[in-house]
Amino acid sequence: MTFLRRYTDRLSFLHLQRLGRSAWAVAAALALCALAACDPQRLSELQPGVSTEADVRDRFGAPENVWNEPDGGRTLEYNRQPAGQVNYMMTIGPDGRLQAARQVLTPEVFARVQPGMEMSQVRRMLGKPAKTMYFALKAETEVDWRFVSPGGTPQVFTVVHGGDQRVIRTRSADDMEAPEFRGGGR
Repeated sequence: MTFLRRYTDRLSFLHLQRLGRSAWAVAAALALCALAACDPQRLSELQPGVSTEADVRDRFGAPENVWNEPDGGRTLEYNRQPAGQVNYMMTIGPDGRLQAARQVLTPEVFARVQPGMEMSQVRRMLGKPAKTMYFALKAETEVDWRFVSPGGTPQVFTVVHGGDQRVIRTRSADDMEAPEFRGGGR
């Protein structure tokens, strides 16, 4: 009887451990959604020319990347990929004040990505991508950024580059991984 009791206790413990991990994963996913949902509120609290870098960091946290500007300023990258559909670039002037807060995953910014451009320039312009896939037979790499079109449709902007790290072509298509396109039952 003692063996059976220990066995069932162990099964219960393992079940609770798994449930705990699942609950943790759900909580983390909800936190990520809440973080993205709070972005418009956080942006509205910042004022160019008035807000400081400390104000930006207070509202958005540590940036994904910091880009030094030629004038002595800095651009802070706040990435919401791969689950989100925006990437923010917050430009801080040499005086330490916010100059601009931009959501860079837009058709206007995508139009600036041209064949022959270096991928380091694209990365600097768009922020961290959602996904990168290498295709050995073509010797090409596809880099994706998730965004929402002006009409509200979830889409993916793809930049294709070769081994020389230069853009070959770009395209936009519906984001088939978005919940709107996944359908009902799983």
